[in-house]
Amino acid sequence: MTGHDFIAGIPLVLGGNVFGWSSKGDEAFAVLDAFYEAGGRMIDTADVYSAWVPGHEGGESETVLGEWLASRGVRSEMRLHTKTGMLGGSELYERVRVLQSLDRSLERLRTDRVDLYYAHKDYPELEIEQIVDAFDGAVRSGKAKAVGASNFGADRLNAALTQAEATGAARFEALQNEYNLVSRSSYGEDLQTLVTQKGLVMLPFFGLASGYLTGKYRSEEDYAKSQRGGRAKELAGANGPQVLNAMDAVAGETGASLAAIALAWLVRQPGIPAPIASARTAAQLEDLLAFTKVELSDEQVVRLTAAA
Repeated sequence: MTGHDFIAGIPLVLGGNVFGWSSKGDEAFAVLDAFYEAGGRMIDTADVYSAWVPGHEGGESETVLGEWLASRGVRSEMRLHTKTGMLGGSELYERVRVLQSLDRSLERLRTDRVDLYYAHKDYPELEIEQIVDAFDGAVRSGKAKAVGASNFGADRLNAALTQAEATGAARFEALQNEYNLVSRSSYGEDLQTLVTQKGLVMLPFFGLASGYLTGKYRSEEDYAKSQRGGRAKELAGANGPQVLNAMDAVAGETGASLAAIALAWLVRQPGIPAPIASARTAAQLEDLLAFTKVELSDEQVVRLTAAA
């Protein structure tokens, strides 16, 4: 798909935010097993997953993944992506703190390196030189094969790339921002141009808009049925219903599920080799994987794009 070593397998990055939270134990392992058997090789997590749950401290997802990797003996085949920067403030981007956070993630993941290590958010009050230097240290340690930026805007990402080029530091090779059919502002034309011109990849999160683009949220009653309903309603915005209408039409033409259509649209966008999507159960994963067999026509892509 690309020349980046942290990209492998089918064009789907399995989101790890659910592991240790809404997907645990045998259920979580069943998802991971099914993903592996389908040819999935990329998993995305973060040290902050799932600190939002009462009684959790963060790192629960990494712990589940580490247990699965150890029990299945497949670490060498998998591409592990994790992130740091949310469990505190800007002090987390001091060079020594980045290395400490990485070491803790590696311990939970039961491995000696990650394939992609993200700065999980930007701290605009920091000089970009400090952020670049801190994550360069992760690569130089040998414990991160590559580094990426998440939740960065075009100006700061471009400044980071320029700084890395000027100093010989490891540059950000990937961007992870929110992007989907109903929410596109965090990967606008400026970022699309930067990513494609500089040879980065964009691995978008919320590819299904927290479940909205599966079509299961169509009324206030639907939103109230799920713990993710509120977030789905927020992401849907005012244009959500007309996007679903366009997706329904394409579903009728292709026989594909709405989830598959949403992900198939994403990989037709500039700089995106694979979306990130999570599944709580193996059945949900099967629906996600169906997108790899969906071939949208150019006209269908244009219609979906125009719907919002």
